[in-house]
Amino acid sequence: MHKMEIVYDQHEKHFVALDCIIFGFDQQELQLLLIKRGFEPERGKWSLMGGFLKNDESVDEGAERILETLTGLTGVYMEQLYAYGKVRRDPVARTLSIAYYALIRTDQYNKDLADSHNAKWFPVSQKPDLIFDHNDMVEKALVRLRRRARTQPIGFELLPEKFTIPQLRSLYEAINNQPLDHRNFSKRLNSMEWLVKLNEKDKTTSRKGAFYYQFDPNIYQKLVQEGSSFDLK
Repeated sequence: MHKMEIVYDQHEKHFVALDCIIFGFDQQELQLLLIKRGFEPERGKWSLMGGFLKNDESVDEGAERILETLTGLTGVYMEQLYAYGKVRRDPVARTLSIAYYALIRTDQYNKDLADSHNAKWFPVSQKPDLIFDHNDMVEKALVRLRRRARTQPIGFELLPEKFTIPQLRSLYEAINNQPLDHRNFSKRLNSMEWLVKLNEKDKTTSRKGAFYYQFDPNIYQKLVQEGSSFDLK
């Protein structure tokens, strides 16, 4: 036996899990997609979507596979969050978990596929108690999301391609869990060149209606290269 193989064999082996905190937005509240666990331990309780890492994939590839398994979506915003490794976090076996959070549009995911996994949306403010350390994962993901949303345009991942200023404001109020000054928020957004005003209006909420806007990533990248920054702090 090769000397290096002997060294590796002297060490214990552990399971590596990947857990996905999946956020959505229903135009009013920030939502969390959870599954009802169909196996022991903790059968019948609510959980994040997760699975074990395969030998032939990176951790990022594994997280993307798990997300696609539940939602049918690929290429969505996903960020590695944190590694969880308490000795008895999983009562069955020593399992390390690498958590990711993802942002998806609630009108684009495969609902039939999600239903087949007993998945359900919950307002973040009303989420049920989760298994293992999944509550901690959600709380840490919320902190990261709020910080990122103030300095990067990731919030647009949760909105339709065209949206109104009130819809955008509602999103940021939902993410931060606090009201925003309507006038100051609108004034700040209207000064940002990457927000493109369309010649269409949403008249579902009032006769006057509200103009639709789109986020232009090309203009945003150009402005970033020129030294500008996204700042909704």
